[in-house]
Amino acid sequence: MRIGLAGVGRIGAFHADTLKALPVVDDLVVTDVNAEVGRAVAEQLGVAWAESPEALLAEGVDGFVIAAATNAHASLIRAGIEAGVPTFCEKPVAGTLAESLELAKLEASADVPVHIGFQRRFDAGYRAAAEAVTSGDLGFLHTLRAVTGDQAPPHAAYIPTSGGIFRDCNVHDFDIIRFVTGREVVSVFATGSNKGESFFSEAGDVDTAAAILTLDDGTIAQVSSSRYTGQGHDVRLEVVGSRGSVAVGLDDSLALRSVEPGVSFPPGPVHVSFMDRFLPAYRAELTAFADVARGAIPSPCTVADALQAFRIAEACDTSRREGRVVRLDEVEGL
Repeated sequence: MRIGLAGVGRIGAFHADTLKALPVVDDLVVTDVNAEVGRAVAEQLGVAWAESPEALLAEGVDGFVIAAATNAHASLIRAGIEAGVPTFCEKPVAGTLAESLELAKLEASADVPVHIGFQRRFDAGYRAAAEAVTSGDLGFLHTLRAVTGDQAPPHAAYIPTSGGIFRDCNVHDFDIIRFVTGREVVSVFATGSNKGESFFSEAGDVDTAAAILTLDDGTIAQVSSSRYTGQGHDVRLEVVGSRGSVAVGLDDSLALRSVEPGVSFPPGPVHVSFMDRFLPAYRAELTAFADVARGAIPSPCTVADALQAFRIAEACDTSRREGRVVRLDEVEGL
């Protein structure tokens, strides 16, 4: 297989290395808006270079991986679909709900698979939690508790274009709640605050947020996030049912310190970033995309799936700003 990759920044360079190591990938060609950096990465990895995404697609590839800046995602997904090439794109699909809707409709009308990168779907813990729910071992679900905490905030320049904490950070929680439970969110109530750097409030964002989601079967999901989790990168999920409970992220790397006498758990070391925390999941995700590209499996996370997570994020942001419960049917969908 010949795979094309657009964008070789931090996540893109990692994807390039991962793709190059896959047995089914015979050839890799990369491109980047920063030609100097892109050529250097291509030379370092010993892979081909293309002057632009258009040139890359015109050369003929079996799969197209998008790891470019967020503002390029929509146009590159559209280019992949129009070229008839199976396409993988890091979240988000686009920067706005309207553009996400447009792409979901385009995906539905085209016979070209698109795989959106929500890597938690490929994490062993989250997959085991989904299996526990599906098997019925937990009985009926009544509560989920999801946590996402960055050890340190991103650079100030990132925040104004991030879409805000719900769209940028908690969107992963929203997607994985749908994945684990198999249910849809019907309403949200959200809040947020700023206690750190002023650039969050200056951009109309918050550095700490919380939301209560009500699912279509009455299950309650509590979601919290912060850009200041100094103990380490903290991503967890608790799934509580009538007959049992499971948790994801309660391992030796847990970014919490117990103060109970005689308790030494967790021993550490903690994770310091999402790349560190989800390294195996990212590899499994790209392996799955290779299977999508060769027609072995359908997309494990479609544009329509990503749109649903984005709609929940949109509802949460509206709820935070307006101080009220927001129903999902207030947010435009397919």
